[in-house]
Amino acid sequence: MTKHPSTIARMPDIASHDKVQVAGTLDWVGMNHIELPIFLDGPDGDRVQTTARVSAFVDLDKPDKRGIHMSRLYLHLDRALAEHSVTPAALRHLLRDFLASHEDLSTRAMVRLDFDYMIRRKSLVSDNTGWKRYPISLIASMEGRDFNLEMAFQVVYSSTCPCSAALARQLIQEQFKKDFAGQDAPSAEAVLAWLGSEQGIVATPHSQRSHADIRLLLAPSFEAVPFITMIDAIEDSLKTPVQTAVKREDEQAFALLNGQNLMFCEDAARRVQVAMNGQDRVLDFWARCSHFESLHPHNAVAIVTKGVEDGYEPIDGHQSVWME
Repeated sequence: MTKHPSTIARMPDIASHDKVQVAGTLDWVGMNHIELPIFLDGPDGDRVQTTARVSAFVDLDKPDKRGIHMSRLYLHLDRALAEHSVTPAALRHLLRDFLASHEDLSTRAMVRLDFDYMIRRKSLVSDNTGWKRYPISLIASMEGRDFNLEMAFQVVYSSTCPCSAALARQLIQEQFKKDFAGQDAPSAEAVLAWLGSEQGIVATPHSQRSHADIRLLLAPSFEAVPFITMIDAIEDSLKTPVQTAVKREDEQAFALLNGQNLMFCEDAARRVQVAMNGQDRVLDFWARCSHFESLHPHNAVAIVTKGVEDGYEPIDGHQSVWME
């Protein structure tokens, strides 16, 4: 049933007219975990739709005002995300609408979108492809005319421990000496057969699935958000991203990659650091490499930042509004 405008005008608006219980300004007021469809520009240029959890906030700058207009934020979100792909320009325009609709209440606005970005990846050797999921967060904020855009994402990779690899090699050497004791010059055929046996691989290094959690402060630009560019930069630096469709030849190639890229969490973090320092679109970054060790029940973790003046530490400050 549609209400007559005069009826709506008579409805009470407590947030706008009622007195505050306790006066004071608020850092952020809004909504989180709003479920909305969004459009993204895919890697092949096609427009794709996915589902996002969206958070929308403005500050409450007037200590004598009871509250903000949350319905206005929602309606701006619904309209903007239905009409436009998610781009820096679209997010900037959305935040301007937030502030324009709260010009008597707010000076800052923020929006966060959490969604999955799907990329079809080729197998290492075989002629197959498969889908990989990358969880993405975009965090856009505006104060006055200043617009900031952050991108957070996660890359899953494999890490093989250099220490356990060295210990395994030592045990293999000792087993070789034991099995070939008394033979001055074992034949190449015998050694080759021994290497191909289970006894020849008496010990193996431990490896584990690992996560690189990346958060970037992007340079101001009207260009598309560089999803694939940044994801590829991290995966190329780590060398061992997890795979999708895997045949035996792909698994063997993956074993070779792991053997050629032994790394502690410190090594992984430094690789990420070099990769992000080389990106022109990245003003600053924060990265955490976590190795979910198979040796013990705790994780090995290294954290690295770009190290520019004032530092970039997204785990405190304004990010506190996003904590689950």
